[in-house]
Amino acid sequence: MFSKFHSRKGFTLIELMIVVVIIGILAALAIPRFMQATTKSKQSEAKQLLKQIYTMQRTYRQANGLYGDNGASAAANGAAIQTFPQIGVEVMEGNIYQYDIVAAANTFTATATANLDDDATVDTWTMDQNGNLQNTIDDVTT
Repeated sequence: MFSKFHSRKGFTLIELMIVVVIIGILAALAIPRFMQATTKSKQSEAKQLLKQIYTMQRTYRQANGLYGDNGASAAANGAAIQTFPQIGVEVMEGNIYQYDIVAAANTFTATATANLDDDATVDTWTMDQNGNLQNTIDDVTT
């Protein structure tokens, strides 16, 4: 008779397995979205620095009659700040992207490249003399 009034403590194995399955399904849905959000946030570095390069190129052209830092390249290697000395842009330590500038008297193209998620696709952004910012190869969606 005492066993009828004895309360059950703990969970059964079935209940625990159902909880594990539910957590697994939620993780399977959330992790890809989280990874996409983090790589998109990394892309904001390229957008910001390319806009800075555009602004400084326009300023340099106003003063000198042509665009500067032709063929220059700057990559953050964690050891030192890299610069585009003619236009006064610095790529700080810890940046993800590598930046390159191809300039002529009346045109320039600044390019930012990085492998954001360790796959074969390299994320590539470009900015030209007209201020056209373009993601030519998107590492987030491919």
